Amino acid sequence: MSEAAAIVPGVVGTEDTRLIVIRGNSASGKSSVAAGLREKFGRNLAVVGQDNLRRIVLRERDRPGAVNIGLIDLTARYALDNGFHVVVEGILYADRYGTMLQDLVRAHRGVSRCYYLHVPYTETLLRHATKPDAEYLKHVTADHLRDWYQEKDLLPDAIETVINAASTLDETIQQILHESGLDRVLPIDR
Repeated sequence: MSEAAAIVPGVVGTEDTRLIVIRGNSASGKSSVAAGLREKFGRNLAVVGQDNLRRIVLRERDRPGAVNIGLIDLTARYALDNGFHVVVEGILYADRYGTMLQDLVRAHRGVSRCYYLHVPYTETLLRHATKPDAEYLKHVTADHLRDWYQEKDLLPDAIETVINAASTLDETIQQILHESGLDRVLPIDR
């Protein structure tokens, strides 16, 4: 943990770090936006993906009180405390992850921006069908998508900017880069 974070308990990152949270339903473009942000920005941008930590690292089901919630929080805090800008991305249902995300945003010293990618269910089906992983498409069906879908599952206190399906991938990336200030920060080659 950095000395600055140790001096003031409960705070995370620095005034220079950026925290970006990207939420939305399955197939709304969250991972593509996160990858695009990293590609445009460069090094020193950590992507904390819910799917990676929950499904790959822990192989855990998405349930209230699950271990991955704390792991996402710890991973984001660790990266921020070590000078990385952080993108937390995933479905991140408000009822399960909302308190953790709100606490993380409140604790972050730097600029924090939260986004919800609002894509109607019919569009999620179309986007899902374009995924290149045939094995994934066999296991994740339209029924799964319907079960997982929640209409505008927004965090309380209007802390999220809603980006609708009309925004292209590049427009969404540019908007987030600009609003977070990452377009005015130089990457650090680690």
